[in-house]
Formats: sequence, structure tokens, C-alpha cells
Amino acid sequence: MASHRPIQPEEIAPPAARYAHAMLTTEAQRWLHTSGVVPTRPDGTVPELIDDQAGVVWANILAMLTEAEMSVNDIVSVTTYAVVGQPLSGVMAARDRVLGDHRAASTLVTVPALARPEWLMEIAVIAAA
Repeated sequence: MASHRPIQPEEIAPPAARYAHAMLTTEAQRWLHTSGVVPTRPDGTVPELIDDQAGVVWANILAMLTEAEMSVNDIVSVTTYAVVGQPLSGVMAARDRVLGDHRAASTLVTVPALARPEWLMEIAVIAAA
């Protein structure tokens, strides 16, 4: 069974939010690497607001984890891309809500645009079990 342990050296400043600087995974037998998960609902629609898009993205990620017989506790890395000028508090709150007390390495990058103009954000995750 995989084991995940946050790596947070005392010699560096603590994380700026609810994430780990790094995650050490040992004894993992299965890995899940997602593409950028976009805010498209199963019916093909995309919410207009980034906060709502964050909810759709995380629902899509949870569906992928379930299909892979994994849970949020198996996530070791999260990379979030958000369009410049969008409010980021709802994006971070959605991550924190889904992950709960679990910590993962996390990066948030602002970009000028994504592949489709209606997409205001996307997330890629790595999970190990």
C-alpha cells in the first residue's frame, strides 16, 4: 500500500496556503496522471463563473479517481491553471473543500488564456496508490 508523507523542511518558509511543499510517495503500485481537467459538464455545458467551473473540474477529477479505484487521499500533486484577472479565492476554496485535511503538492499558475475561451481554469493531478 502506498504511503504519502509531506516534505516540509524547517529550513524553508512554510507553504503560503493549505498545501505541502512536496510529497514523498513510497511503495506505490499504481499512478494516475490526468491531463488538464477542464470545466465541461457531462452535457457539454460550461459554467460562466470560475467558482462554478472549479466545482465542475473537481467533480470530473473525483470521477476519474473513482474509475481508477482511488480517492483524494491518493493525490500527491495538483497543478491549477487560471486565466489572468479571474478571482482565485473560489478556486483555492474548492481545492481545500475537496481535499479536506489531506495535503498535496500544489502549484497555481495564471495564464493569458486556455484552449477554449469559455474555460477560465483547468487542473491536472497526479495520484499514487
